[in-house]
Amino acid sequence: MPTQLNDVIQMSPEKRHAYLLTQVTIHQKIWILTDEHGCVMLNSEDEDCVPVWPSQEFAEYWATGDWANCTPKAIALKDWFERWTGGLEGDGVNIAVFPNPDEEGIVVFPDVFDSELRKKSQSKLN
Repeated sequence: MPTQLNDVIQMSPEKRHAYLLTQVTIHQKIWILTDEHGCVMLNSEDEDCVPVWPSQEFAEYWATGDWANCTPKAIALKDWFERWTGGLEGDGVNIAVFPNPDEEGIVVFPDVFDSELRKKSQSKLN
């Protein structure tokens, strides 16, 4: 594994969260994993969550073991704002932000994640 990838994986969940917001804003893409049933979901303390990553490499790195048959899929940030936030809210599904291979990451509500991304996008424009 490249050193930079490993360094980011070793960050605290809070730092990976900030890293993801920055990378998603720069590249205008969020990465999920899909399988034959659709988007991969995790269950954390009675919460269903969609895990998201800042790049294809991080999503691929995470997709091992039970998830080895999953494929990374990019979602344009514009599509995320238009469809995913409302869809996840409607389904009562939260977001697992950039989980590491031990499935450690911050879980946020879709509207909070949307707000964080929009704020980060605005600060990038100014």
